[in-house]
Amino acid sequence: MKRIWILHILLFAVSITANSQQLSVEKIMRDPKWMGTFPTDIQWDDKGQTIYFRYNPDQNPADSLYKISLQNPSDIQKVSLTEQRSLTPRNARYNHAKTKRIYSQNGELMILDLVTGNKQSVLKWGERIGNPNFLANENRVSLESGNNLYVLDIQSGKLQRLTRIQSGNKPSDKEDRAADREKWLKEDNLALLSVINEREQKEAKSKAYQEATREKEPYSFYIGSKAISNLQLSPDENFATILLFTRAENKSTIVPDYVDASGYTVNLPTRSKVGDNPPTLELAIYDLKKDTAYMVGVADLPGITDLPDYVKDYPEKTWEPKERKVTFGAPVFSRDGKYAVVNIRAIDNKDRWIALIDLAEGRLKSLDRQRDEAWVAGPGIGGFGGGTLGWLPDNKHVYFQSEQSGYSHLYILNVETGEKKALTAGKFEVFDPFISKNGKYWYLTTSEVHPGERHFYMMPLMGGKMEKLTTMTGNNEVSLSPDEKNLAILYSYSNKPWELFIQANTPKSQPKQLTFGQSEEFKTYAWRDPALVTFKAADGADVPARLYTPDPAKKNGAAVIFVHGAGYLQNVHKWWSSYFREYMFHNLLADMGYTVLDIDYRGSAGYGRDWRTGIYRHMGGKDLSDQVDGAKFLVQNHGVNPGKVGIYGGSYGGFITLMALFTASDTFKSGAALRSVTDWAHYNHGYTSNILNEPFNDPIAYRRSSPIYFAEGLKGNLLIAHGMVDVNVHFQDVVRLAQRLIELEKDNWEIAIYPVEDHGFVEPSSWTDEYKRILKLFNDTLLK
Repeated sequence: MKRIWILHILLFAVSITANSQQLSVEKIMRDPKWMGTFPTDIQWDDKGQTIYFRYNPDQNPADSLYKISLQNPSDIQKVSLTEQRSLTPRNARYNHAKTKRIYSQNGELMILDLVTGNKQSVLKWGERIGNPNFLANENRVSLESGNNLYVLDIQSGKLQRLTRIQSGNKPSDKEDRAADREKWLKEDNLALLSVINEREQKEAKSKAYQEATREKEPYSFYIGSKAISNLQLSPDENFATILLFTRAENKSTIVPDYVDASGYTVNLPTRSKVGDNPPTLELAIYDLKKDTAYMVGVADLPGITDLPDYVKDYPEKTWEPKERKVTFGAPVFSRDGKYAVVNIRAIDNKDRWIALIDLAEGRLKSLDRQRDEAWVAGPGIGGFGGGTLGWLPDNKHVYFQSEQSGYSHLYILNVETGEKKALTAGKFEVFDPFISKNGKYWYLTTSEVHPGERHFYMMPLMGGKMEKLTTMTGNNEVSLSPDEKNLAILYSYSNKPWELFIQANTPKSQPKQLTFGQSEEFKTYAWRDPALVTFKAADGADVPARLYTPDPAKKNGAAVIFVHGAGYLQNVHKWWSSYFREYMFHNLLADMGYTVLDIDYRGSAGYGRDWRTGIYRHMGGKDLSDQVDGAKFLVQNHGVNPGKVGIYGGSYGGFITLMALFTASDTFKSGAALRSVTDWAHYNHGYTSNILNEPFNDPIAYRRSSPIYFAEGLKGNLLIAHGMVDVNVHFQDVVRLAQRLIELEKDNWEIAIYPVEDHGFVEPSSWTDEYKRILKLFNDTLLK
């Protein structure tokens, strides 16, 4: 009996092993629920005893809120709606000692005492309350409602309105502009009729007396047609700052939805195109003591009239230096209210200033200028108005991130002396730094160990040795408990999706896994741990890549290169990819004998400023040559036949695929371009203008970067796939390209359209159809 039992076990193991090797497009492109359920969106309770997260173990239509108590970490419980409503909102503000939190809820202002756990309603307003905050005197709090600021004295309960901000334009005294004929008639009539003249004079004197004795109307700040984006009070209650948002009037593109539920074709209004006017954010200051408001000027910013370097390529044009338009971030006040700093961006995004605001005069003093002839970006530097910016507890040092060294690092700067100091340094990047509760340490995530790893560290406030707190190889996304005793870690590895771990906040502590979300079906397959490799580019750069290799017995000599989307994104790393479907598809390809390479080409995230901006003014330049050099690497080192190399990708990856088939056809025999940009002049402003400037100012950059201009070079086999309701890269892009290919009499291409899909596909049937076509393309063209 024992032998029979062992035989059954062995047969079952063989069966599982066999099944584990049988991937199919239909299987991996199903609703991702088949893989299991994985936690997201971590949040602690106020006492640091319970972890909340989104989860879906019951396979419901959407994730729900679940929790794990540290008292019983093996028990995962679904959170009731009643408990959800009782949770403190994430945007609740702390007082300086972090013993209280203030927030608004349903028109009511609430203060939570973190020591006692008591919640107190301090104001029942009945209307929306925005941006509540403790002031320097923590018995007083500021709040915004109806685009005006108020201060509540908690002890007395007195509520005071501070500002009078009104939409529209200030009423003006209109002079009597009657026609000359009417004026003459009135004057003549008054000269002839003395009684009428006397009455007129009495009325004028009465009106003048009323004006003289009338109480002066309080000052109002009129904002015209602009909208208030941010309104806040200085902690010392002397000034208010106002961000004024102006939406640009641009012509938008229309995307027709042919399969709307109504049965009619419905036009979806979407974005405008690159080169259109972007929205702006201006900064105003409301002096509460002088009861007046004024705009902040930018004339004092160094380099505000600088021209970009690319103008030298257009000597025939006249370029006159002028004050560039800028956009402001929200000002950040020191705790005592003495100082305020602001992040300012030039609209062309070639300059970012950290500036000190002279609140009384409305002037700016630049503390740090980051100039980039390409565009200013990087971790913690963010887009317009975003990025790391704050104050140290001493009210003298401001902190921010900069790519001054070529990598995004953390800096502090003394606003009184101007002394700047880098707290981190090296060929790695810093993410999400914040100061500890006691004000003595930094907590931060970095890529110091490896560009493809993320770990959590602590470091002395004024700089020093970073101490690594996490130990698991991969990505450790840490949420620190409010008492700073524990780390809730969302962790994943290359072939292991995200799970939740708990760890004590001490170095070398062992993390404990709390969730186990993989389905049994998902676990039956031995998902590959792709090798992280580098190869030399033609210009000598070391290019990082993920390599999937087949079983030598199944190797077919063919290769597929995958090009990730988004441009500025990292996919060569040691954690679970956001491209999980593509990851599974690459496992399927490797099972079939293909060698697969996934490259972090020039323009990708994770490798510093020079890598990030390597595509400036020429998309389809080094980002494409990196793919070509990757193919050569496979031929030279991994036994790939040079005539059997395919390429595919979506969005930016689709764009590179088109450029590869049109301009590097000797390297790539076939390619699948998914939801691809075909002409950068038709993409959006925020993304494209950073890299290629504006088409009417820098047409050279657009001409050499857009695939539609190179379509005559198509020699290999091309599959184009696109969603018809794509509001990001519009279906119009591939329609124009299709017409170009028709006019060029190309017959080695085909197009697959998906009527119900946006930029990111949703329906499993669409994913399946698309990837069956991709697989067929490669099998038909690379294996023959």
